[in-house]
Amino acid sequence: MENNFKAHILPTLTVNNALVAIAFYQQAFGAKALTGNTAEGHTVGVLAVNEALFVVADESPENGTTGPDKQTGVSVRIGLMVSDPDAVAKQAVDAGITTVYPVADQDYGYRLGHFIDPFGHHWEIGKPLF
Repeated sequence: MENNFKAHILPTLTVNNALVAIAFYQQAFGAKALTGNTAEGHTVGVLAVNEALFVVADESPENGTTGPDKQTGVSVRIGLMVSDPDAVAKQAVDAGITTVYPVADQDYGYRLGHFIDPFGHHWEIGKPLF
């Protein structure tokens, strides 16, 4: 029997309050909550922006996970590629995201802006120009 599963990357965003973060991503990006679970004081939820999936999870220092707000710098930026990055960026700004630089045509072939959410995660909202 052939397995039809397609490999993909599923990022998990660790935050200091998953319930608040889930509500923020719903407001900022129009994310839909697909699943969620709260057990032993930790909340984990799977969200979707169109077909792009990501997980939001409470910090678990005992397992080595903390949000970027407790670290110096970040090692990952999340690229949210959408058909109308200007509209999504405006929605995110209205929800409280911080602009590093606004959406604009970039020399490297994307219409893209860089933002930081209230939990310290860096987002690049854009679309390819090619």
